[in-house]
Amino acid sequence: MATSVFPLSGSTVSVGANTSSSTTAARPLPASLAWAWPLAGPQSGGPPRVIHAFNPPAKPWLSGHRGVDLLRTSGASIRAPTDGVVTFAGMVVDRPVLTIATADGLRLSFEPVVSTLVAGSTVAKGSQLGTLTAPTHCDSGPPGLSSCLHWGVRRGDVYLNPLQFILDLRPSVLLPVVR
Repeated sequence: MATSVFPLSGSTVSVGANTSSSTTAARPLPASLAWAWPLAGPQSGGPPRVIHAFNPPAKPWLSGHRGVDLLRTSGASIRAPTDGVVTFAGMVVDRPVLTIATADGLRLSFEPVVSTLVAGSTVAKGSQLGTLTAPTHCDSGPPGLSSCLHWGVRRGDVYLNPLQFILDLRPSVLLPVVR
């Protein structure tokens, strides 16, 4: 099942598969709390399309999707969603990975990203981290898809949904009508 998220700007962020029977309204977080998207969407300034949603496993050793995949072509500029310090920039198996740590203990990982940054580099929200490169694990997906950025967020060994730092994903609460 997929979900479409509708930020206040009116743009749509598709989460999950291409077909959906349900939608969830989401509000942007207050600017002081919100992170920025790590890359721009196909329309300048708009959000990227989420093609694989966060799907944590029931147990740490089981399969799941421990981040989100954002659709974009190779060569796209990757930017820091928030302030942090680079803790790793290098190859993991066959992909270039960049990891930054935030002051509040979160670790953000991006792949495949080629970067000139090195461990210890300080990054500010919106600053360039590197460039999306090919191939990605999305290249073998459905026909017509281009490359994608895999973006993960962890606190310790627990993976978190990166979208919760950009959009207000809390459930809506209906209040009783007072007459």
